[in-house]
Amino acid sequence: MDIKIGLEILDLMISIKIKVIFILILTFYGKSLYSQNQVCFSLEENPNPNDPALSIFSKYVNVLDCINIYAEPNISDQKILHAASVAAELLDNDEDGIVDDPLIEESLSSLNTIMPIFQYEDGNSIDIYFDNLEDDGCTGAVLFRNEIDPSQPGHWGSDATVEEVLHTINACGHVEVYPGVYGLEPNSSYLSMAMDVARGGQYMSVPQTYPEDSWYHYDDWTCDYGCMAMEYLYWCIVTNMDILSDPQTCTGIANEWEPCTPELFESTDELMHQLITNPINKLPQLAPDGNYCAPTAFIQGRTDSNGFKLFSNSPNPFNSSTTISYNIKESGNVNIVIYNYRGNQVKKLFNRFQTSGNYSIRWNGRDKNGLVLPSGIYFYKIKTSNFNQSKKMILVK
Repeated sequence: MDIKIGLEILDLMISIKIKVIFILILTFYGKSLYSQNQVCFSLEENPNPNDPALSIFSKYVNVLDCINIYAEPNISDQKILHAASVAAELLDNDEDGIVDDPLIEESLSSLNTIMPIFQYEDGNSIDIYFDNLEDDGCTGAVLFRNEIDPSQPGHWGSDATVEEVLHTINACGHVEVYPGVYGLEPNSSYLSMAMDVARGGQYMSVPQTYPEDSWYHYDDWTCDYGCMAMEYLYWCIVTNMDILSDPQTCTGIANEWEPCTPELFESTDELMHQLITNPINKLPQLAPDGNYCAPTAFIQGRTDSNGFKLFSNSPNPFNSSTTISYNIKESGNVNIVIYNYRGNQVKKLFNRFQTSGNYSIRWNGRDKNGLVLPSGIYFYKIKTSNFNQSKKMILVK
């Protein structure tokens, strides 16, 4: 073989090997970067270091002026910010920068709602906190370091953040503001009535056995009636969000909660399904994904560096039609597409040239064939040559 040709082949082989290694590196780091959550909160130092109950914490995040998250020094920043993001998504489910229910916002703020994050379940910090916590703070639940997994938001058995934040919002918000709906005492509310139906009777404590036709059978003997009602509300909300529907989770929770999919929930527990999905109750419908970045600009709409804006659709949730508004800074082709929650395109809403300015377009909840779409989560996406953004919306029939 000619030496020159041999060297060329060797160079080619080395080049190919380098490229393969480079691609593998890009793939690995690309996945790593892609998996990072987008969170627009900042950690601060504990603003109350001299408070006997709060002195054990060093890190702090305020979530939408509703929930004060305090964390011990050894809790990673990523886990704290994940908890903050999940809390924000549950409070501001359409992510427009405004808490969905102003009365809940007022209650959480006025009660000085606190979500503490501890390092260990059996540490002294918990005793110090609760022994010194006075009436000026509402704590509906706590989190521990090993319960937070930012890579699996809300996944049963991996990340308890959604559960504990929901308990906090419900205990310090819904129970306080709407006692006739969410009251925790027997015969006191719609929730307590629905739970008695779901359990096949009214039990002040865990019975020896539940009736065969019951679908909620809580089995923690340390949990009283109010505690069981709070857990029941959690199961209903997250089931409707479709957090529990994978087979492994369904099997794992069957001893306590049977209707683990949205479809089973709707057909099995009609009372709570009506409560959870009724827009008037302003309960979160979308499962948190650990990404929340709705700065002040989101109150009017998202603005990018080029002056483009995508506004939240109104109304949201909606029944028959909703309006999508946007602003384009530069003239060009504008494409707006509707997708379902699986990411499948259901309607090309708009695709044409527009000059700079403010625009609105209505969507009637129908697909490309003119057929009425079922209730559920949908996304609208706007794309121009300089701007690309998606937002969530909820269709309720």
